[in-house]
Formats: sequence, C-alpha cells, structure tokens
Amino acid sequence: MADGYKPTLAIIFISVKQDRNAVCEVLTTAGIDCIGATSCNEFTDGHQSDGAIAMMLLDIAKENYAVLTEEIGTNTIAGAAGNLSEAALEKFKTPSLIILSTSLMETGAMLDGETLIRSIEKSIGSQVNMFGGMAGDDMSFTGTNVFTNNWSSDYAVAAIAFNEEKVKMYGVALSGWKSIGVSRIITKSKDNLLYEIDGKPALEMYLRFLGEDFDSTQDQSKFFDGVGLHYPLQIERPGHEPMMCNPMGYNKEENALMLESNVEEGARFRFSTPPDFDIVERVMEKAKEIRAEHDVDADAVLIFSCASRLSALGPMAQQENDGLAEIWKAPMAGFYTYGEFGRAINGKHEFHSTTCSWVALKEQ
Repeated sequence: MADGYKPTLAIIFISVKQDRNAVCEVLTTAGIDCIGATSCNEFTDGHQSDGAIAMMLLDIAKENYAVLTEEIGTNTIAGAAGNLSEAALEKFKTPSLIILSTSLMETGAMLDGETLIRSIEKSIGSQVNMFGGMAGDDMSFTGTNVFTNNWSSDYAVAAIAFNEEKVKMYGVALSGWKSIGVSRIITKSKDNLLYEIDGKPALEMYLRFLGEDFDSTQDQSKFFDGVGLHYPLQIERPGHEPMMCNPMGYNKEENALMLESNVEEGARFRFSTPPDFDIVERVMEKAKEIRAEHDVDADAVLIFSCASRLSALGPMAQQENDGLAEIWKAPMAGFYTYGEFGRAINGKHEFHSTTCSWVALKEQ
C-alpha cells in the first residue's frame, strides 16, 4: 500500500497456528473488508508455506461485492444456505459466489458440503457461478474456522457475493483420480460413518482393497495422510460426476470408516487409484482452453486445492498452482482444503474432494 494502492477487500488463508484476530484487526483499522479460512498449507505466486498466512488484496469497487456470513448453529445446513442465498440476491440481481465454509468442528462433526451446494443452487439457480473451499486445520483434526473482520465460527458459511454484471468469474474443478474395480454398495451407514460395504465390515474391506493390514495404519493421522488422502471412494451421483470422498479415519471397535462427507445407505461407489503424473498437464491445458475461449486478462486467481493433492503430487502441486498463475498472468493465492466447491468439466456445480478448483476474477 506504500505506493498508493488502496485495497478494499482481503481474502485470507491462514494456519491455525497464526493469530487470525490480530490480522483482522490490522485490516479493519486500515478500512479493508476481510474474509478468510483456516488452512492446510497456503500458497501464493512461487511460494508455498506450512503454518503461515497467504492473503489476496483486491481493490474491487465496494458496490460490486458484499461479504456475507451465515452461522449454522441450531439451523440446518439447507436453511443456512438458503439465508445466505437470499442475502446475495438482495444485494445483486445476478450474484456469483466465492464460498468459504468450515468442515470439521471441534466436536468432530463434519459439515455436509453436498447439501450446502445443492441448497444454494435451489435458492439462486444452477446458473450461479460459485467456487471455494472448506477450511482446514493443518491436518491436526482439532477444528476449522471461517471468519470476517469481527466474526469467527467453527460451524458456518462465509461468502463473497459479487455483482456478476461487474465482476466476471472463469474457472473449473478437476480431479484426476481414476476409478477401479466393480461398483459396490454401501449397505450400512449413518451420517459420515460407513459401517458396511456389500454387507461386510467397511474398514476391513477398504484395507483389503489396498493390500494393507490394520497394524500398519494404527495411527489415525498416518491413516489419513498415508492412505485416506490417496484412495478416496467415488460415490456415484446420477446426472453428476462421482463425489470423491476421502476416509479421514476409522472406528476400530465398529470396524467402520469415518468419511469426510455424509453417505447414504444404498449408494453405489467405486474405489480409486491416485492420478497419473500427467494430471498437472491436464489442469494446465484446461486453463489455457478457458482463457482462450473468453480472451480476457484476469485481475486475480484464487485456488482451492485438496489437501490430498499436496500429499499425492508432492512438488507438482506447487507447479500446478504456479502454472495457473502464469497462464492468467495474474496474482494468485490459495490454500489446501478439506473439500472444494466449483463447476466441473460437465458444467455442473459439485462438492468435490481431491480436486484443484480454481477461479480467475475480472472486474469490468
């Protein structure tokens, strides 16, 4: 800001190790609106950090955006999503959204991202553009937060609503994980606990698929980082792309898998294998396609990349992020998430896992 740049809006991706209240206080004192989420590593152009802060400062005209929050609390996710959608429609005739939601609460409960996305679509319409991610917690599984200048919550949705007539969004969400084997049936589940697959104990079936024994995955954090992130379940959704669903842990006594999303009994799924090394090239090719199609220069690029990509791709994950910034020739910021929102290749909005969901912003 020393050279006269006057930002109006800050988008913050921050480690739970950092003091987010102090950061918000600095921004509030400077008259800058802010919105943010806790992260599982954060990144900007040419830089990736663990336990730090990444921030995108934008000088968008204040009449072209609004920062919205909706505490879920005792409300339902559908109800909270409806309230947030109504607030966006009150601000703008054609709103588009950057969504930041919590994922894991301190109690261990998970926010259902699928219900969130479908409820927003129901309220605003499937034509709405929306991208974003679920907050992380440095893979500590202690609880996630979203926040604005003077507000913070571990069970809520925050969003930037843009006037789409003035701020255009271009983006897509890509995974790269491939399905393998036959379709299987979830025969017993409750919320995000999967008890039985094809009538057999879920944890036992999952480990058998991987060729692992339980002794090698005794540590819960190692189970998620070493196994669950790499081998998600692909839940079939009629008319939509499969929902990628990572096992985040297990209940040994129940022989059950703890998933990152709620799953219904009777749903079908297939196991997955990690992506090939050409996945980054496919992400770059699609980005070049979209930029060429619209022939625009972006003001900024935001990236919401699954924590599993950092684990599975290693240094290539940063290459992917930097490549997107280079294609759009724009400042970039993003974070590794516990779930992503964005328009899939087929054009439909989805709640994702294992994806790189990115969006370029351009103010008219």
